Amino acid sequence: MSEALRAREESAAAASREEGGAEETAARVWRELCHLVLEAADVRRQVTEALGMSYFRAKALRRIADKGPLTLSALAAALYADAPYTTLAVDHLVRRGLVTREPNPADRRSKLVEVTEAGARAVAEMRRITDTPPPALRGLPQADLSTLERILDDALHGPAPH
Repeated sequence: MSEALRAREESAAAASREEGGAEETAARVWRELCHLVLEAADVRRQVTEALGMSYFRAKALRRIADKGPLTLSALAAALYADAPYTTLAVDHLVRRGLVTREPNPADRRSKLVEVTEAGARAVAEMRRITDTPPPALRGLPQADLSTLERILDDALHGPAPH
């Protein structure tokens, strides 16, 4: 373990003890992760500028590309949005030629939304942006990145068996 990482861990442990323990530390770490992902990296702005659409519409397009074809109601549920708002987003994507909306052969009362080739290219650009780590993360030493990777893996999937 690098001396810098050890010093940071010791400092974090001391701060945790001083400020009330694991719950407060977890909240502080969560705020910092959110800030890094949502604000410092400025991914949403980059995506909206590159694709020329709102981030919600870009997320809808990516969901359709990843899980489609989808009904409008399934898309709305996946995006935690109401159906009318989702329909407006899909209307925009259809006008731009990024998705198609066709009758659902299994249920003529609903429509299926599917990504087009142009939509797939837009999603590829979105992924290029969202998959690029911010400079603050790329600048960390390999040992720190490995430790962070292990911690995130444990947080997302549970600790590895020993």
